[in-house]
Amino acid sequence: MRKRLLLLLAIVVSFSLVAAACGDDDSTSTTGDESSQPAEEGGGDQQATDDQPEPDQGEEAGGEEAGGEEMAGTDVTVGLVFDIGGRGDQSFNDAAAAGIERAKEELGIEFTEASPNEDGSNRAELLQAQADENDLVIGVGFLFADSMAEVAANNPDTHFAIVDGAVEADNVASLVFAEEQGSFLVGAAAALKSETGKVGFIGGVNIELIQKFEAGYRAGVAAVDPSIEVVSQYITEPPDFDGFNAPDRAKEIAAQMYAEGADIVYHAAGGSGAGLFQAAKEYSEANGTKVWAIGVDSDQYKTAGEDVRDYILTSMLKRVDVAVFETVKAEVEGRFEPGFQVFDLSVDGVGYSTSGGFVDDITDQLENFKQQIVNGDIVVPTTP
Repeated sequence: MRKRLLLLLAIVVSFSLVAAACGDDDSTSTTGDESSQPAEEGGGDQQATDDQPEPDQGEEAGGEEAGGEEMAGTDVTVGLVFDIGGRGDQSFNDAAAAGIERAKEELGIEFTEASPNEDGSNRAELLQAQADENDLVIGVGFLFADSMAEVAANNPDTHFAIVDGAVEADNVASLVFAEEQGSFLVGAAAALKSETGKVGFIGGVNIELIQKFEAGYRAGVAAVDPSIEVVSQYITEPPDFDGFNAPDRAKEIAAQMYAEGADIVYHAAGGSGAGLFQAAKEYSEANGTKVWAIGVDSDQYKTAGEDVRDYILTSMLKRVDVAVFETVKAEVEGRFEPGFQVFDLSVDGVGYSTSGGFVDDITDQLENFKQQIVNGDIVVPTTP
C-alpha cells in the first residue's frame, strides 16, 4: 500500500502544479480544495482498513501530521508466497499463515498470498507479482533461494525475507532456525517415553536441512539412554521434493517401523506427517497397544484431525509464525534488517509442545535439557 500511496501522492502533486500554473485566483482557490480532497480520501481509506475512527471523528483536528504518524505504522503491505501445498498442510505453511494473520490483527497490515504450482516452476513469477504490489515479500521455504536472489536484485527498493533459506543481498532477510535444538528435546521426550527401546524418524527429503532434525533427535535420545535404537528413513531423495507432500508414503514407512518394534516415530516431512498420524492410530487400534507420533513445525495436536490427536505425543515447534510476525513488525516499525536472523531455544524460536498433557510428567527433565543447551553446556550436532 505504501507504494500505491506514493504513486497517488505523485499524481496529486502533478495535478496541483498544472492547475496552479493554468488557473487564475479563483481557480487557484478551487485547486487547493481539490488537492486536499484526494489526500483526505486516501487517509479515510486507510483508516477504514485499519478499523480506525471515521474521518469526521477527528481527521481535520488531527491534520496531516496525525494521519502521517498513523500510516507510518499501518500502511505496510506484505506479500506471502507459501511453499508447495499452500495453506492447510497442518505444518510449515500453516505456521507462516498464523504469523501473517497475527500481523494483520495486531499491526493492521494488509497482505496477499500465493502458492506455487505443483513443480514450483513459477516461484520467481509469484515473487515478482508480490513485489509489484507490496513493501515486503516473504517466501516460505529454502526452495525460494535462487528465485528470490534474482527477484530481489531486480527490485532493490522492495524488502524480502526467506524462511529456512539463505540469500545474501542488501534487501533480503534470511530467517533460519536451530531445528537441531528443538529436535533434541523431542528426542529426549521419545527416549523418556519409549517402552520398547526403539524409536523412529521419518524425513521428507534427504537434504542437509532435514538432516538437522534427525541429528538433534538422535542426540536427544542418546542423552537419555544411548542404548535406545533409532531407525530412520527419508521419503525421497533430491531433486525429488515430493517427500514433503506424500502422506501415503509416510504412512507406509511408519507402519513398517511400528511393526518392527518402534513405539514412537518423529517426522520432519511437512504435509506427509498426516500419514504418520494415521499409521499410529491404525496400528494402535489393530494391535491393542499404544504407539506414538511426534509432530513438527506447528503444535500438530491442535492442527491434526481429532481422530488422531491422542496419538501425538508432542511436536517440535519451529516458530515460523514468530519469524514471520517479527519480520513484518520490523518492516512496520522501519527497522527491517537484511542478513541472517537465527531463531533458537534462547529466543524460543524452537521448542516442544505440551498439548494433550502427554509429556507433563517429563517436562522438568525437558526443561533441564533446554537450559543446558541455552547455557552452552550441551552443543547439539547438526549432522546425523
